[in-house]
Amino acid sequence: MGINFVEKIDNLVKVKTVLISVSDKSGLETLVPGLVKINPDIRILSTGGTYNKIKEILGNESSAILTQVSDYTGQPETKGGLVKTLDFKIYLGILTETYNDSHQRDLKRTDASPIDMVIVNLYPFEETIKKDDVTPEMARGNIDIGGPCMIRASAKNCLRVASVVDPKDYDTILEELVSNKGMTTLETRFRLAQKAFSHTADYDRAISDYLGEKAISDIRACYPEII
Repeated sequence: MGINFVEKIDNLVKVKTVLISVSDKSGLETLVPGLVKINPDIRILSTGGTYNKIKEILGNESSAILTQVSDYTGQPETKGGLVKTLDFKIYLGILTETYNDSHQRDLKRTDASPIDMVIVNLYPFEETIKKDDVTPEMARGNIDIGGPCMIRASAKNCLRVASVVDPKDYDTILEELVSNKGMTTLETRFRLAQKAFSHTADYDRAISDYLGEKAISDIRACYPEII
C-alpha cells in the first residue's frame, strides 16, 4: 500500500464549506451567524437535529447557505440515523489536497466540494454510562461511528482542514477568521488537530473501559429474544 506524502500546502486556507454535526449544540447561535457574517457565501453542510437547529438560527437565510448532508450526497439517512455521513463525497471533501491533481479530478468527477472546516462533537457516551439505570444496550446505542471518523479525517488533513471538537473554541476561531479575512492558519489547524485526536482517544478509552467491565451475561440480559 502506497502512502501519499504532501509537499506543497497553504498556510492560510479560506473557509468556504463547513460541515457541522454536533451532539452538544451550545454555541451554535453565536458560531453560525459569525461564520456567515465573515463569509456571506459560505456553504454549510449538516445533519439531523443539527441541521434543524442551524435552520432555526439562520431563518430565511438558510435556503441559500444550508444543505442537508443527505441532499449533498444523494443518500438518505438510515432509520435511527445509523448512517448519515459515511459517504465517499464527504471524505473526499475532507481529505482532498489542494495541489493534488488526481484529487481535483475526483472532486470534479463526483461533483464534490473541498470541506475546509469540520465541526463535530460526539454522542454523549460517558454521560450515558453515568446514569444509574443505564444498560449495555443504551451504552451501545450511544457509541458514535461517523463522528470519530470525521474528526480523525479532518484532523489528519490539518494541512488544509480545521477540525473543531470543542464549543469553547468557537469564539477564538471566529476571532482568527475575522483577523485573517475568513482564513484559518496552519498553526491553528495543527493545534485543533492535536485536541481532536486527544478527544477521540478519550472517547474510545471510555468505551473500552466500559465494555471491559462487562460480562457476556450482562449483554445477554439486554436481549430476551436471542435466537
